[in-house]
Amino acid sequence: MLEAALSALVHLWSIELWFYMLLGIVGGLIIGVIPGLGGVVGMALYLPFLFSMDPYTGIGMLVGYIAVGQTSDTFPAVLIGVPGSAGSQATILDGYALARKGEAARALGASFSSSLLGGVFGAAVLLLVIVAARPFIHALKSPDLFMFTMLGIAAVGVLVRGDYLLGLTSALFGVMLATVGGAPAVPEYRFAFGELYLYDGLHIVVVALGLFAVPEALELLIKRTPISRHGRVKGGLWKGFKETLDHKFLVWRSSLLGTIVGAIPGLGASVVDWIAYAVALRTVKDSEGFGQGDIRGVIAPESANNAKEGGTLIPTLVLGIPGSATAAMLLGGLIILGINPGPEMLDQQLDMTLTVVWALVIANVIACVVCFSLSDPISRLTNVRGEFLAPVLIVIFFAAAYQSSQHLGDIIAMLGIGVFGYVMRLLAWPRAPLIIGFVLAPGLERYLHLSMSVYDFKWMEFLSVRITGLFILLILIGLPAARLLGIARNRRPHSRGSSS
Repeated sequence: MLEAALSALVHLWSIELWFYMLLGIVGGLIIGVIPGLGGVVGMALYLPFLFSMDPYTGIGMLVGYIAVGQTSDTFPAVLIGVPGSAGSQATILDGYALARKGEAARALGASFSSSLLGGVFGAAVLLLVIVAARPFIHALKSPDLFMFTMLGIAAVGVLVRGDYLLGLTSALFGVMLATVGGAPAVPEYRFAFGELYLYDGLHIVVVALGLFAVPEALELLIKRTPISRHGRVKGGLWKGFKETLDHKFLVWRSSLLGTIVGAIPGLGASVVDWIAYAVALRTVKDSEGFGQGDIRGVIAPESANNAKEGGTLIPTLVLGIPGSATAAMLLGGLIILGINPGPEMLDQQLDMTLTVVWALVIANVIACVVCFSLSDPISRLTNVRGEFLAPVLIVIFFAAAYQSSQHLGDIIAMLGIGVFGYVMRLLAWPRAPLIIGFVLAPGLERYLHLSMSVYDFKWMEFLSVRITGLFILLILIGLPAARLLGIARNRRPHSRGSSS
C-alpha cells in the first residue's frame, strides 16, 4: 500500500501530467460556463485524445475536467439563473437571487470555497473507504435499489417547501415524462405517438434546459432589465469565502451527504444538490430566507455537488459500475487507457487508483484558484441588460439541446418543455421535484423489473429482503414523521441569528 502511494505521488509530479491536468481544467472551465454543456458532453470531447496517451497523463486530464466542471458550472447558475450542469440546479435558487441583489461575487466566493472543501472531503472519503465499500455495495440487491429509489421520490414531497401533494405530483409527472420511449426490458414504446424521435425518449439535457433555462431567458426578454437590480456588483469573493468558513458544519454535513449519495449508483449529480439543499432547508435555523438569497442555500448544494464526485468514484473504481453518467464516461476513458476498473485495478494497479484520488484533490485546489481569479470580471456580466443577453443565451440553449441527439426534435422538445416550465414558474409550482422524478424513473423501472424477475413476481419474497424492509419503514413512517416535524418547526417562532 505504501509503495503504491509513493509511486502515485511520483507520477503526480510529472510535468507532462500537470500539463494535461491543466488542459482538462481549462477545457472544463470553458465548457462548464456554457449552460447545458457540462458533464457528459465535455467528457465525450476528451475521449478521442486518450488513445495515444500515457495512462497517468490521461487520468490527470480526465480528473482535471471532472474537478473544475463541478465548480465552474456555478457561473451560469449564479449569474443568469441557468444550470451550467445538472449538479448546479439547486444553486440557482439562492445564488441567482443574490446576483439580482448585486451580490454575485459574494455568492461565487462562497460557492467556489465550499466546492473546494467538498471536493477534498469527497476525495478523502474515497481514499479511506475504497476497499471497505466493496462489501456494502455487494450487499445491495435489486429490491433494495428499487425501494431506495422509491424513497428518493417520496422524499421529494416531504422536503419541498409548500404543498406536499403538489411536490409529489410534480415528481410523479417527471417519472411519467421519463417513460417516453422504449421500455427497459420489453420491446414496447410508450407515449411515442408514432414519432421516431420519441422512440429514444427525452434527454436529461433537453428537459433541464427547458424546465430551467428557457423560462429564465423569457423572463429576461419580458422584463428587459439587467440580471442585477443594481448597476454594480456588491459584496466580494472573500466575504463569501469567510461565510463558508463560518458555516463549516453545514459544509461538512453537506459534503458527507454528497459523498454518500454519490456512492449509490444511479443517483448522480441531478439529485444530490437538491437533497443537500432540502436537508439544509429543514435543519438550519432561520431558513425562511432560503430561495430569496440565503448564502447557506449556495454553500450546501455546492459542497455536496463536489463531494459527490469522490463518492461516485467508489463503485466506479471498486466494482467497475459507474455511479453517474459522467462516471460512465470516465470508465470508458480508463478502458481506452488500458485500465480495467474494479477489483483488478485495486489489486494490480493500485498506484493508478491512488493517482485518481490524489489528482482529484490537486485538481479541486487548482480549479478553485482559477475560478476565484476569474470571478470578478465574469461577475460583471450581471450588468448586461436582459434584451441583449437573452438572444445569445437562446442560441447557446439551442446548440446545447441539439447536441443531445443532433435531431431537430431536441429543439422542439426543449421549447415545449420551456413553455410548460414558464407556466410552472408563473404559478409557483415546484420544478425541482419534476427533474428529480425524471432522473430517478429509469432506475426505478429497471430495478422493479429485475426484482420481480428474480423473485418470480412473488411480492412477499420481494418485500422480505432485509434492507428493502428498512426503506419501506422509512417511506411509511419516517417521511410522514419528518413532514409533521417540518410543519411544526415552521410554525414555531424562530430566534434571530444564523446557525449551521
